Amino acid sequence: MERRSEIVKRAEKLVEDFMGGNDASHDVAHVFRVRDLALSLATEEGLSSSPHSMFIVELAALLHDIGDYKYVRDPAEEKIVEQFLEQEGIEESKKKAIVGIVKGIGFKEELAGRTDQECSLEFGVVQDADRLDAIGAIGIARCFTFGGSRNRVLHDPAIKPRLTMSKDEYMDKDQQTTVNHFHEKLLKLKDLMKTRAGQRKAEKRHKFMEEFLDEFYLEWNGSA
Repeated sequence: MERRSEIVKRAEKLVEDFMGGNDASHDVAHVFRVRDLALSLATEEGLSSSPHSMFIVELAALLHDIGDYKYVRDPAEEKIVEQFLEQEGIEESKKKAIVGIVKGIGFKEELAGRTDQECSLEFGVVQDADRLDAIGAIGIARCFTFGGSRNRVLHDPAIKPRLTMSKDEYMDKDQQTTVNHFHEKLLKLKDLMKTRAGQRKAEKRHKFMEEFLDEFYLEWNGSA
């Protein structure tokens, strides 16, 4: 248990070192929120009786955004998670599980055809936690923060959201407006939650986004 605690502390330090300079949509605070959410979901889903599973969940949640394609400055960063796990002497089964979660967690992988049958419960709680942080009040704040960091157009009624996309099309961020991102991704996440706990928490956050967008469009059109 003490060794696991030390590994977690070093993982937290790794996150701070590699994500400290990111904009606030994908910063250290985001990762720590996802970690806390993932552990909460894991407990609700009955994983708390397995230290093995909770360790996988915590490490995967902490490491999930290191090497994110949106922020990678050096291709070598994509190997940092695997190198960290090797240096820490994580046993092969845990390492494989953690790397699988980190590499498969993204929405773009869902577009590429990942199915629920391929997902472990550990995968589901980490992915749901990451998606919960992308919706609701925090999700709205993160969406506009990211759009602003990329000088993205706030809203353009002439640019219609792409409701069906391939993985490559989704990764082409230049095609998005900030508000269209709600329709292209964020409003879809509620129905993509893998766990009952995630589905329950997503309902309120999803409704809040819908209400926000209703008000946004009224104000945009000068109707409110």
